[in-house]
Amino acid sequence: EIYNETIRDLLGGGDKLEIKMVRGTDETVVQDLTEIAVSEATQVLALLEKAGENRSVARTDMNERSSRSHSVFRMRISGSNPITGDSCQAWLNLVDLAGSERLAKSGVTGDRLKETQSINTSLSNLGTVITALSNNEKHIPYRNSKLTYLL
Repeated sequence: EIYNETIRDLLGGGDKLEIKMVRGTDETVVQDLTEIAVSEATQVLALLEKAGENRSVARTDMNERSSRSHSVFRMRISGSNPITGDSCQAWLNLVDLAGSERLAKSGVTGDRLKETQSINTSLSNLGTVITALSNNEKHIPYRNSKLTYLL
């Protein structure tokens, strides 16, 4: 979960985790993030449910249950063919972005106000990255937010 520009582990309870680049690759990883091996779809669904229960939500004037963070669920999928010995691996990222909110309509104050500002800023940064990529710009501002840096 990316909550107020802080990465939190929804499966292991870790707070303030850091994103690091893997040397010699284009891969980004979150250090000390919980990794759980699964072999069936029901196990994946149970993990998604547990993560959802731990996600930051709150009431606003616009929603009874409003996500106050972005959620990123990374799954490494591995497969092998026992006959040929071939194997492969890929990442599947499931991303649930918190929706942008108009401050005047949401009626938020205090912590909810800070959350709303953080959500709106990270969504704006995501739009900036997408625009830079689509325009083939030399500099892509991935590091402007934890969301864009992770993705």
